[in-house]
Amino acid sequence: MKYRQLGSSDLMVSEISLGSWLTAGVGVEKDTAIANIRHALDLGITFHDTANVYGRGAAETVTGEALAGVPRDSYVLATKLWGDMGDGDQGLSAAQVHKQIDASLKRLRTDYVDLYQCHRYDPATPLEETMQALSEVVRAGKARWIGFSEWSPDNIRDALAIPGVEKFVSSQPQYSLLWRRPEKEVIPLCAANGISQIVWSPLAQGVLTGKYDPDSPPPADSRAASDSMSGAISRWMEKPVLMAAQAMKPLAAEAGLTLAQFALAWVLREPNVASCIVGASRPSQLDDNARAVDAKVDPALFAEAEKIAAAAREAAR
Repeated sequence: MKYRQLGSSDLMVSEISLGSWLTAGVGVEKDTAIANIRHALDLGITFHDTANVYGRGAAETVTGEALAGVPRDSYVLATKLWGDMGDGDQGLSAAQVHKQIDASLKRLRTDYVDLYQCHRYDPATPLEETMQALSEVVRAGKARWIGFSEWSPDNIRDALAIPGVEKFVSSQPQYSLLWRRPEKEVIPLCAANGISQIVWSPLAQGVLTGKYDPDSPPPADSRAASDSMSGAISRWMEKPVLMAAQAMKPLAAEAGLTLAQFALAWVLREPNVASCIVGASRPSQLDDNARAVDAKVDPALFAEAEKIAAAAREAAR
């Protein structure tokens, strides 16, 4: 495994990180989810990302159980708040920031998280209130650093302009060969302000593994065939997109890689990306993903893949 510095923080994060959306505590059996987390650690995947809203606490609970007994300084732990936790608990008000960090820490069985992230922007709460509350969490030792996910460039600029508060060190956008929107404004803005990208869905919910045949039903053990996970992948299951993934396979093979490794290596070619979040329904999937960090790919192959992906996006509109 290889590691990169997370923005202007002192955190070194593994280039491949393990997420828990749709998996830990939700989409796969608990024992398998725990096995995934522990196998990730064996591979040197030391960065683990979750959120309070995943399974309304279930993912954090499983993550906390899996990491129990592991030396706390041997892994980097991130969680998020904003989502609906029931009984009116939602958003980024000061009351919610303080309530949700305490609840997350209890479920995660730890005294602090390394990274506390705003899962989305909350237009109902003054940004100054949110930033002050997040700063109080950091200064209380409950989080080391703060980040955000899917904020607009204007949201980011407004946060950076607030004096006397802790500064963001991470952005968590969707980013892949099939989804390049962050390149236009978010990545340049973040790169100029000490903020790294932690990318979610770098494999487009598994489509960029090439396992989905455009003319056949999805494999029985895949997310697309799962009642609990299929909704998240449906947007990528259009035939032009699946055909594009198949067309990229020869490019990956020419580079000596699986398509998943090729797609992850493409994301990691961007210097502002610190880590790619992957999910796993079984430990063996992580072995293939982890090898992406050693990939050496001819830029011409990436350029050809970008053309294929662009044509697929246009056809699927």
